[in-house]
Amino acid sequence: MASIHNTIIIGSGPAGYTASIYLARALLNPVQICGILQGGELMNTTEVENFPSYPDGIQGPELIYRMQRQTEKFGTTLIYENVINIDTSTFPFTVTTHNNNTYKTKSVIIATGSEAKWLGLKNEEKIKGDGLSTCATCDAYFYMNKNVLCIGGGDSAMEEAIFLSKYCKSVTVINRSNKYRASKIILQKAQNIPNISFVSNTIVKEWIINENGLSGVLVKNVVNDNEECIKCDGVFLAIGHTPNTKFLNDSIKLDKDGYILTTLNTMTSVDGIFVCGDVSSLEKNYKQAITASGSGCKAALDCEKWLELNNSN
Repeated sequence: MASIHNTIIIGSGPAGYTASIYLARALLNPVQICGILQGGELMNTTEVENFPSYPDGIQGPELIYRMQRQTEKFGTTLIYENVINIDTSTFPFTVTTHNNNTYKTKSVIIATGSEAKWLGLKNEEKIKGDGLSTCATCDAYFYMNKNVLCIGGGDSAMEEAIFLSKYCKSVTVINRSNKYRASKIILQKAQNIPNISFVSNTIVKEWIINENGLSGVLVKNVVNDNEECIKCDGVFLAIGHTPNTKFLNDSIKLDKDGYILTTLNTMTSVDGIFVCGDVSSLEKNYKQAITASGSGCKAALDCEKWLELNNSN
């Protein structure tokens, strides 16, 4: 008979690793299913300067690697497979991975995060984290007194542009329509900032790269088909995120955007299954390594308490 684990953590970003560190130190012998490609958004991040205890900054992948080593030190079992289903119809729960391995567990912590939406243009992979960013809070400082573009027309794009305007010489917002999805109040706030300008009815066609990296973008006006090159020092994409929840197959309640809803603290709609990090509806607006780690801590403590109350350890 297959062993029944106390808890399985799904995901390997800051939220997942923090949860596993706490549960391992609680002697619950957690299993963490990291995915084939571990690390989440931090694996596409170069310099991280706002994570406490690293005054000189740290590379995103190195920060993930240190978290991994820390949880292994306390005895977490790491499995590098992709989860494709959680059977919540029976207890213990059954977690199934892409190669048809199954794992029985008394509790689950979901920490699968979300993925930034990209444009998918040629050479995009070359400039991710090095000229092309999806996080102004993370990277604005690196563009001090420089000229940047912000792609998008929703609230997120306006918030990014407003934040960037505090650091950058100029911020140009590029939107594919002349109608902006952003709320009127935040759009007006952005429009009232002197160093923010707007280019409407325009899409990005190509990243322009030279020997030093990104130097500009080729854009096209969707009304008259005119194309032009806009020079810039960096680009911030703000066209949304996609939560990694497809594998749940409607077994857990989600909000209208696909993020996992909570009922009490970090508990999901299924008793014994918890959520933390960017995939949680409570955390989706932050998207920071430190907030994800804090969320992972809370989920671990909630899970530990739940196991105690249900006499499951």
